[in-house]
Parts: sequence; structure tokens; C-alpha cells
Amino acid sequence: MATLNFNSTRIKSPALQSHKPISKSHFLKKSCNISFIFSSKNYQQLHFKPNSISESSVSVPKETEFDDSEEDDPTSELSYLDLETDPSSITEWELDFCSRPILDIRGKKIWELVVCDSSLSLQYTKYFPNNVINSITLKDAIVSISEDLGVPIPEKVRFFRSQMQTIITKACKELGIKPIPSKRCLSLLLWLEERYETMYMRHPGFQKDSKPLLALDNPFPMELPENLFGEKWAFVQLPFSAIREEISSLDKRFVFGAGLDLDLLGIEVDDETLIPGLAVASSRAKPLAAWKNGLEVCSVEADTARACLILSVGISTRYVYATYKKSPITTSEADAWEAAKKACGGLHFLAIQEDLDSDDCVGFWLLLDLPPPPA
Repeated sequence: MATLNFNSTRIKSPALQSHKPISKSHFLKKSCNISFIFSSKNYQQLHFKPNSISESSVSVPKETEFDDSEEDDPTSELSYLDLETDPSSITEWELDFCSRPILDIRGKKIWELVVCDSSLSLQYTKYFPNNVINSITLKDAIVSISEDLGVPIPEKVRFFRSQMQTIITKACKELGIKPIPSKRCLSLLLWLEERYETMYMRHPGFQKDSKPLLALDNPFPMELPENLFGEKWAFVQLPFSAIREEISSLDKRFVFGAGLDLDLLGIEVDDETLIPGLAVASSRAKPLAAWKNGLEVCSVEADTARACLILSVGISTRYVYATYKKSPITTSEADAWEAAKKACGGLHFLAIQEDLDSDDCVGFWLLLDLPPPPA
């Protein structure tokens, strides 16, 4: 049994804690009858086990009912640092600077800066009028966060809105920060979704039918750069116990890749639950994994309309990762893989190997395909 739900217990109450720091394997192939293996020159049919993840293996809990008397003030701001966290250890931030579906007294949309780290040990929110949105305002705000909470200026800042890239990049570079366009801001994305339901919708200026001013891009997929090509690939499955082993061994075995804080994301998965993934084999596996390691890999998608796999990286870059011969069988198998991913709440993985029959990975990325935030 698995449950997927954002762990909102790590979100702090601005009404109570504002403006001061407060504490807080082996790949399944033969047993699953998987042989979805293609090379760039020789296409073969696939045989994916569509019922590998049953409807009962993953469940999403019902939303917790809120007590109105205990809800936070939606107009308040938050400035929080976990006292149990060493401030010097917070070197990477996740940042969103965008308008919200809220009008101020002038009838103009309010903008908001939301900042956190991946563990939510750092949490900061601040509202701004729409006539002060520029890199100077953002730079000053970053400095204020550092000074007020006693944390160092971050080494890296991840952000996921391409429309804000110019402002964020300029502010960061003037402070010596490396800006990283990436949808792997999962803590931030889930927090924004939570804030929409618990804060924005309750704000007196909330506009129910307001469309996001800065919608996320979903561009047409491009041709894959030559250095990212694999030689063979396969749809595979791993029991969650093996996923945990791979993630825990990333640093120990010096494997390229990235994991996720599943506790923060509120993902509870039984060890035997099968997680869908994509295994890619190459005789130059290490260089291939190294190149991918710098791409901020976000997700893999089976596009049955185009009979291909799409690799999403960074903010809005999408590559045609591989193609296959379209037929009713391959379409059905690709649909089954997407259905398995959906049943796991978007959880899936990408593995780079020297050979598809190998038990070892050169690169391993645990991925979570999330919808864009509502605001």
C-alpha cells in the first residue's frame, strides 16, 4: 500500500512563527516479462506488464478537514528557520517570484516571493505590489532573508518559471549566486499548491477565475543532442525497496543522479510496490550519465501520439528521447506504462546502465511528474 500526500506538517504558521527562527537492486525483467528494448537502428516490439501496479497498491488519502478557528491569517507573511538546522548547511534555495490570484486595494494583482530549501527548514513569504517587480527588489529581498534569518547567501537558487528567468538570473548573479532553471523544485511546487488551498483562496482579495499570469511552458519537443543518445532502452519496474537502495547508495558508489525527500513529500510506499521506470544502456554509460547529471532531469513521458518518449529537463526543455514503431501493441504498452506512473502519483525513475542485463547503475534519477501549481 502506498499513500502520496504533501507532508504539510512541515509548513509553519505565519500567525505564530513570523519573523523569527523557530524549531521544527535489481531490475525486474524476466519475472515481469519486459523486453521493450530498442536500439537507434533496430526497433523491436515491447512486452510490458500492464497490471504490475494494481489499483489497490497505491492509494491517495482523503483531504484532512480544516478547523476554521485554527486556520492561519491568509494576509500574513512568513519568515522561518528551523532552530535544529545548522544555518550554514542551507546553501541551496528554491524560489518563486510571481503574481497571485489576489487583488490589492488598487485592483491590481499582488505579487509574492516564496522561498524555501528542499527540506523546508527555511521558509519565507512576502507580498509585493506589482509596480516594484524587478531584479533590484528581488536582490534586496534575498539579502534581507539572509540577514533576518542568519543564513548565508545561497550558493544556488532553483526556479521553475521561464518568464522570470531574466529578473531572477540578474538578481542572483549580482550576489554571486548560481541560478538554476529547474522543475526539480518539488518542495516549492507542492508548497505553492498547499498555499493556494489554505492561504490564497481564503485571502479577501482572491479572484476565483483568475488565470495564472505566468503559465508554465510546454514547448514542442526538440531533437536530442548527440551526446545524450543511448544505444538501447527498456521500460522496467523496480520494487520500492530496490528504489530506496539505489537512492541511498548514490553517494557511496559515486553514481550520477538524484533522489527525492520522500518523507517531506509525504510518499509512503510498501517495499513490494512496483515503480515504473526507464532503463537506458550505452557502451559510454558514464559520459552519458555525467551529461545528464547537469541537465536537471525532471520527468520521462510516453507520447503515444508521436510514438516516442519525451525527456523533460530544466524549466521548459523537452527532447525526443527515443522513438518506436507505432502499432496497436506498442501504443497499448506505452499507455500501460503511463498508467502505472499515474497510479504511483507520478513517481518514476531513469536509470543509466552499461548493459540492460546488468544489476548496477551508472546513473539513477528518482523523478516525480507533477502538474503545474494553480498559481
